[in-house]
Amino acid sequence: MNQIMLYQDGAPGITGVSNVFIDSFMKDANDAQLKIYLYLIRMFSANMPVSISDMADKFNHTEKEVIRSLQYWERMHLLVLDYDEYKNIIGIHLQAPVADSIGDPMVKPLAPIVSMVPAVSERKAPAQKSVATRVAPEKPSYSADQLRTYKDKEEISEMLCIAEQYLSKTLSPNDLKSILYIHLELGYSMDMLDALLEYCLERGKKEMRYIEKTAMGWYEQGIDTVKQAKEGVSKYDKTIYSVMKALGKSGIPTAKEVDYINKWTGSFGFTMDIIFECCERTVLAVDNHRFEYADRILSNWKAQNISSMREIKELDKAFRNKPKSGSSGTGGTGKSAPAKFPRQNYDFATLEKEILSN
Repeated sequence: MNQIMLYQDGAPGITGVSNVFIDSFMKDANDAQLKIYLYLIRMFSANMPVSISDMADKFNHTEKEVIRSLQYWERMHLLVLDYDEYKNIIGIHLQAPVADSIGDPMVKPLAPIVSMVPAVSERKAPAQKSVATRVAPEKPSYSADQLRTYKDKEEISEMLCIAEQYLSKTLSPNDLKSILYIHLELGYSMDMLDALLEYCLERGKKEMRYIEKTAMGWYEQGIDTVKQAKEGVSKYDKTIYSVMKALGKSGIPTAKEVDYINKWTGSFGFTMDIIFECCERTVLAVDNHRFEYADRILSNWKAQNISSMREIKELDKAFRNKPKSGSSGTGGTGKSAPAKFPRQNYDFATLEKEILSN
């Protein structure tokens, strides 16, 4: 195909866009995210303020969509957001896109270039937590009217078509709500949804609940691009299957088992050595319900603010030295009889009965 020459007639107002942004960041962004970022660059060039409501009106988006787009670019380290005491956005610091020697974007935050303060600050508490916590937002209850409206949007219609092709079925209303949640709330682009569905189907998982949970897991791990997804999948699989193996499990993990492991490594924040220690104790103690059993141990350690193997050993030592009920601790040989599994300050037999009863 012949090349097309570009010409500039006259001297119109021009907004400069970084080549690094075009080469490395633009391809993974969705329509709303691109519009918002380019608009910010244009307003910065003109030294003009912006507001969430103005951007929503200009591009026919909801204010929530605008906020999600800003948070997306913050995760890409192209801007930093300032919040007031009510968690409303009051400042936007634009960052210079930077690439490494081979052209890959660098995810290293830079010093602020400019602060852009919204013209209007909506004084109300937000419905969701700050994105800095990396906790997936709650799933909204979409109304029938909303579902019909969203289905008419070209981008969402294409995403639903992709999902139906992967899942080989017509999507149910609940399936549709899950796809909307993944796209609108978690900020998944078309390419990201494609990578997500491919990942789940490769593991024999077509249940929308599993797909949704996986999307939430990626979100909380900070996976926002296809490249990050591909790089993170191997690490994600390695962690999941390492814990499965440590608990004596084989085969494909269930959604519930994945949820447990994500909780231990995510919200609990335990390192792998602590999790493997728990797995070892669990395998020695029980043959069944091992995930539930391990979860109770780790929940107990979390409640006691355990964060290292040294603290676990100190806890074990304190338990061993604790006098047993009904005994002075000096009878017989003068030593307390060793517990069957003296590594924690709870009764394993009682714990197993409680798990089985549930």
